[in-house]
Amino acid sequence: MPLVLTSTAFKQGESIPERYSCDGEDVSPALKWTEPPAGTQSLALILDDPDAPGGTWVHWVLFNIPAAARVLPEGVSDAAEQSDGGRHGENSWGQPGYGGPCPPGGTHHYFFKLYALDQVLELAALASKAELEAAMQGHILAQAELMGTYSR
Repeated sequence: MPLVLTSTAFKQGESIPERYSCDGEDVSPALKWTEPPAGTQSLALILDDPDAPGGTWVHWVLFNIPAAARVLPEGVSDAAEQSDGGRHGENSWGQPGYGGPCPPGGTHHYFFKLYALDQVLELAALASKAELEAAMQGHILAQAELMGTYSR
């Protein structure tokens, strides 16, 4: 069974509602996923925008999500250390937590990427996307992607 990532806020390829952007409340949308593969020890999530003028903009980095989790509720706390053991990495604004779509203009594509990992990562909170990707190398059991768009 493939890992599938969905949201109650928008469907694959649809527009992300303003509520989840810098034009709205800038809270993270609720996400849910199917059962990860056997052997999954933790999950990681990256949200980025490859359409940003200066190169890919990182909107959210979250890792060490418990393997038993099947959902992230709307409005995940921006705390670097989450109560469930999850840790936020640093986004392109230099902050922990979620930063919603905020393109300078036009329509941008936002990729929510979920990874099922065979270990809990020995990575400090506020790690960069690049540090997370390096730590995940060779440990990804499955991955899923949900893409939404946002226009200004």
